[in-house]
Amino acid sequence: MKVTIVGAHGKVARQLVPLLVAGGHEAVGVVRNPDHTADVAADGATPVVLDIESATSAELAEHVRGSDAVVFSAGAGGKGAPERKQHVDRDGAVKLAEAAEVSGVRRYLLVSSIGLQSVVDGATPDGVEEGFVAYLRAKLEAEDALRSRPSLDLTSLRPGHLLDEPATGRVALTRSTTDAVDGGVPRADVAAVLLALLEAPGTAGQTLELVSGDVPVEEAVAALA
Repeated sequence: MKVTIVGAHGKVARQLVPLLVAGGHEAVGVVRNPDHTADVAADGATPVVLDIESATSAELAEHVRGSDAVVFSAGAGGKGAPERKQHVDRDGAVKLAEAAEVSGVRRYLLVSSIGLQSVVDGATPDGVEEGFVAYLRAKLEAEDALRSRPSLDLTSLRPGHLLDEPATGRVALTRSTTDAVDGGVPRADVAAVLLALLEAPGTAGQTLELVSGDVPVEEAVAALA
């Protein structure tokens, strides 16, 4: 399987690529900063320099063509102007969707975020910093935009608070509901779940929430496939 990853120098993606390679898959890593290409190559991916904010979907399609799946793992996070969340987290995800469609790639994994229920219908959650509210709204808009494309086999993964801790190999992975889920999860476990989702096409069409738990990753994904 060949997978194109947008945001390949992010902390989750950098743990996903070695897992893909170890599993016998091929990875293409799209990054904005040319200084990051050496890291991406060292992880095992073929690096591509392309700014998701300024590039067109047609330009992105040149690097998506021939892939079996795409992963959108880029994000502006809670920092920076609200407009940048729209350009990266929403518009970038849509550009990748357009690139996948014209390239005949159906499988799409979106790395989203826990907490999107709190901003549904324009709501503003109490006690949440303005920049992070803008980030959540951009992620929610990206999910909605991608779900409206029937040509995509989309899985949206909403991880909890991302932790820089060793992988546990055990998670709580559930279908999203209107109930808020809270908790953290090591980035390494997020990467492991992404790999398992890529290898489980039966998870397409689902929005999943992920935090640390007691179920082995492969078992947790298999239960939802």
